[in-house]
Amino acid sequence: MSYAVENANFLIKEQIVQTLEGLSDIELKKVIEYVSFLKFRTRLKAISPPPEVSQLAKLYAEFAEEDRQLAEEGMEEYTDGLVKEDTK
Repeated sequence: MSYAVENANFLIKEQIVQTLEGLSDIELKKVIEYVSFLKFRTRLKAISPPPEVSQLAKLYAEFAEEDRQLAEEGMEEYTDGLVKEDTK
């Protein structure tokens, strides 16, 4: 690793330490949770290949149809609720 990269990394680490020193306990807990999430996401990306576009399109179509059906089923209840509300 070059000196410039090492120096940049050192400066970034120093900034992080200085920022962490000013945080409350609750904020520190949120930071560690986020760092854990980043590590998890990195590991997950390393072991699972990205899905193919055709797979995503198929899933999107499947869930879009399901959402449409649920919305249509819910519309009757919604309109019944509006009618009841208007009659009060």
